[in-house]
Amino acid sequence: MTTHITRLLHDWSTGDDEALNILMPLVHRELRQLARQHMRSERHGHTLQATALVSEAYLRLLALKQIQWEDRDHFFAVAARLMRRILVDAARARDAEKRGFGIEPVPLDQAESQEDHSAGDLLFVDEALRKLQAFDARKAQVVELRVFMGLSVEETAAVLRVSVETVKRDWRLAKAWLKHELEPPAFQSDRSKQA
Repeated sequence: MTTHITRLLHDWSTGDDEALNILMPLVHRELRQLARQHMRSERHGHTLQATALVSEAYLRLLALKQIQWEDRDHFFAVAARLMRRILVDAARARDAEKRGFGIEPVPLDQAESQEDHSAGDLLFVDEALRKLQAFDARKAQVVELRVFMGLSVEETAAVLRVSVETVKRDWRLAKAWLKHELEPPAFQSDRSKQA
């Protein structure tokens, strides 16, 4: 099945629209599982449902027609990133309506446990991930795959084509870096005074 999906992805990226028609039913169930996982980290009563998230991701995937898909894992990593972007865009829209009052940064441990977060929390995590991406792209990918896609260390290593030990090291360092970035500024200044 994985080889079949990879072949369809290659065919689609070279312009074969029929390959896309065959591919989508094959990956739909996994896309819905991915969307449900993303939605678990959203607040209750979120206006975007898993089905709508899959549909929006599907439309954005169509726009990526010319991408050179490496394999099934690459496809789902891109889909996870697109879903995160859709949720961040929705959070930005909600946050713009509220004008940002009362937003607190979210600790990484809470983001990792995928509990409910406000729009502001997701925006803080997204901004921290963008900074990490600029600093170290692979560590940012590890966080995206582990937190947003729910992959294990071993699955993350397979997607990124690195060793399990590399993923463990990147995961530790990325969590420490993000914890510092997501720490409330007042706490950071208190800590620097103690040093």
